[in-house]
Amino acid sequence: MNILAGLVALSTVLLCIAALPSAAQETGAEQPGAAEEPSRVHAIAMYGDPAHKPGYTHLSYANPDAPQGGRISHGVIGTFDSLNPFILKSMRTTARGLWDPQLGSNMYFESLMFRSRDEPFTLYGLLAESVRMPDDRSWIEFHLNPDARWHDGKPVTPEDVIFTYELLTEKGRPPFSSRSRRIEAIEKTGELSVKFTFNEQSDREFPLIIAGFTPVLPKHAIDPETFDGSTLDPMVGSGPYRLSRVEPGKKVVYKRDPGYWGKDLPVHKGFFNFDEVAVEYFTQAGSLFEAFKKGIVDIYKDGDPAHWERAYDFPAVTKGDIVKKEFIAGDPANMLAFIFNTRRPLFTDRNLREALSNAFDFEKINRNLFFNAYKRTTSFWQGSELASTGRPANARELELLGDAAQSIQPEILDGTWRPAITDGSGSDRKVLRKVFSQLKKAGYKRQGSLLVTPDGAPVAFEVMTRDISEEKLALSFKDTLARLGITLNVRTVDDAQYQKRLQTFDYDMIIAAYSASLSPGIEQLWRWGSQARDAEGSFNYAGIADPAIDRLIEAMVALRSREDFAAAVRALDRLLLSGHYVIPLYHLPGERFAHRAYLAYPEKTALYGNQFPVWWHKQP
Repeated sequence: MNILAGLVALSTVLLCIAALPSAAQETGAEQPGAAEEPSRVHAIAMYGDPAHKPGYTHLSYANPDAPQGGRISHGVIGTFDSLNPFILKSMRTTARGLWDPQLGSNMYFESLMFRSRDEPFTLYGLLAESVRMPDDRSWIEFHLNPDARWHDGKPVTPEDVIFTYELLTEKGRPPFSSRSRRIEAIEKTGELSVKFTFNEQSDREFPLIIAGFTPVLPKHAIDPETFDGSTLDPMVGSGPYRLSRVEPGKKVVYKRDPGYWGKDLPVHKGFFNFDEVAVEYFTQAGSLFEAFKKGIVDIYKDGDPAHWERAYDFPAVTKGDIVKKEFIAGDPANMLAFIFNTRRPLFTDRNLREALSNAFDFEKINRNLFFNAYKRTTSFWQGSELASTGRPANARELELLGDAAQSIQPEILDGTWRPAITDGSGSDRKVLRKVFSQLKKAGYKRQGSLLVTPDGAPVAFEVMTRDISEEKLALSFKDTLARLGITLNVRTVDDAQYQKRLQTFDYDMIIAAYSASLSPGIEQLWRWGSQARDAEGSFNYAGIADPAIDRLIEAMVALRSREDFAAAVRALDRLLLSGHYVIPLYHLPGERFAHRAYLAYPEKTALYGNQFPVWWHKQP
């Protein structure tokens, strides 16, 4: 079926899930009157004006004078079996770098606009030279850069943009496959122009999702019939790098294209400075670190405070060939947590989830494993104005919550809630007595050495882990729970098995992190929404299906003022915390990296922290 022809019919389908963080407000461009046609602008923003005006030379966190050349080698844990990052079959096993926020989303494939990582949510022209959008955001029109070219030299056209949406709707993975449900029509409006008209399912964020978070694919170089099959044949991209070497499951190497069409664009000044970017794959963190010590890998991200303190006593560090750096960002800390799978009957009970959360001995783990380097996480938007902890719900939050406010615990509603604090022994009797009393009140009881449910079944579950660091954390928790008569089994599996079970929600509990942003948006439905609960491959790891959460997220992306938006996010934070869907763990103040001394980066750290695309080689 021609998907474009069927878009109008699709307008009755339920609200879909979009992907990447953002919020809802007004375009940064000065808007004309309602009766006037909007003019073309170079950038759009969700809040206020874009930081960079027309004629800007480079983004604020890049060094436009960075030298070009040299090589950088990244290391990752896992494997890969595909070079197509846009299909479900390779959703978790695609080679890194093709469509990768950490290494650079637009390194190989490109979107119509480029997101600045130094602003909450602002997009600047990339494949699209300019953009038009009315104040009500009912449509958006992109004017393509006439110089934009695919790797084979053919021009990027409006037909490519239209083809991409038809293809990804039929053959792509979520969220790409569902975006057309909010589009009334896509039409070519000029030799280089393409216009998206949205239906009633759209929201104020969605035009920016279209602009900045959807790749454009080449119509002339893709066979739709075979697109949804995993492949190790390189696809044709338009970005600054081409694939030069692929060792399935082990290594992928990108080589900078000297004839890249967009090398002089201001969004790329100071970006993508290396002639070659390699990604090496390893089965475990220990192997990756040994490769770093030997010089096979140039950068090691270290999230283990004990390792950070103890592991760098080797010659390359002593001689200054390796340096350690901590990047302090301005965005909220990520929510690292034990995540309950509420699809499991045991974890449908919120009382049990809260009790298990209260039993977690953060103080013991922080002292014994991490040199007291961590801080306890208490919000899904920790350390920002969007966090609910430490502030009572205001009138606007209560209005947005409506009747759902009655389901929120009073201490979470008034902002006084904090996770339980222990003496750090792992057997704080005061805390454990309180936890047991809570369980007893909910109908749980001891039978001999075991805790049993109100139905008489033993309270036992499994944590699925990926590596030794997660295993250590889970084993420490296991020791504490054993004192309550709760059986916790720890199962560490290889990456392929982990990803398969994650996609199909085949676990009791996992340890994972939810990324945080100053501009959360419709992607929250993909994490917490009812429609994502049973959507294979979604990020609704906890299996949440709560109409109040659905309604609040939808309201959040429709609000226009920053004050209303912040109130909506804090209200969502309270609902999530009160549901006890996760056991919040901890966070570091910044990101820690060890790297080869010949690598450099700008003095200014972006709002969203370290950005690898702006690094360079000192002596290429």
